[in-house]
Amino acid sequence: MSNSRTFKRAFKDLTDGLVDSELWLHLGWTDIKQRYKRSVLGPLWITLATGVTAVAMGLLYGQLFGMDLNFFLPYVTLGLIFWYFISNSILDGAVVFSTNEGLIKQLPAPISIHVYRVVWRQLIIFSHNVVIYLIIMVVFPQPIGWSALLVFPAIALFVLNSIWVTIVFGIMSTRFRDIGQLLTTMVQLVFFMTPIIWSAQSLQNASGDVSSRLRLVELNPMYHYLEITRGPLMGENVAAYHWWVVLACTALGWAAALMVMRNYRARVAYWV
Repeated sequence: MSNSRTFKRAFKDLTDGLVDSELWLHLGWTDIKQRYKRSVLGPLWITLATGVTAVAMGLLYGQLFGMDLNFFLPYVTLGLIFWYFISNSILDGAVVFSTNEGLIKQLPAPISIHVYRVVWRQLIIFSHNVVIYLIIMVVFPQPIGWSALLVFPAIALFVLNSIWVTIVFGIMSTRFRDIGQLLTTMVQLVFFMTPIIWSAQSLQNASGDVSSRLRLVELNPMYHYLEITRGPLMGENVAAYHWWVVLACTALGWAAALMVMRNYRARVAYWV
């Protein structure tokens, strides 16, 4: 076995990158500023774009499904906010190494620096989008209790999942460039299969075999990720099995990430 292909080296890369937080914090914030360079509103475009989309979809699909807007608009808004975190982590993570070819080849740093950079960037975008939720909650208040605090461990799980997603898809997409295109198509498909602009309640109100439809929805892991974050903020009791599904996915994802880091971390610089 090559000395570079060990779990010890993989863990060292992850820990060294995490310790060098000044670099990836700077790079992540620079990414946001560069994206909105010479823009009047700057990063506020993130909030504005998400807010307009959430309100438009909430009003449209609320009317189509006959949903109460006092419930459905906050529901859609939260769904989009957390979905953007998930989808952007996947899509940005898939190109993280290929788009940073110069830095990877010229800067002698752990490759996990670029992973944490992507996750930090998603957290910045997420923090901008949270403003929309606060505004919506003022207009359409929900009966939130102490259970809303569960959103913090849920967000921590989102961050952990964002890291392994970026590692796995980033490294594999660098080796096989078609994976990035496949992920773009899959993310668009999963968006419509996940209760974001529609709800499980709309299935319960429909005629037919409701139980089989709900079971089909529960096969989608994204449904459980949204439930553990959106549920507490909507004042709903989140069933324990949603947490167990997310924890299981997190454990499996990190196992895959460690294997990928162990076997292919040293080859990234040659593949970009």
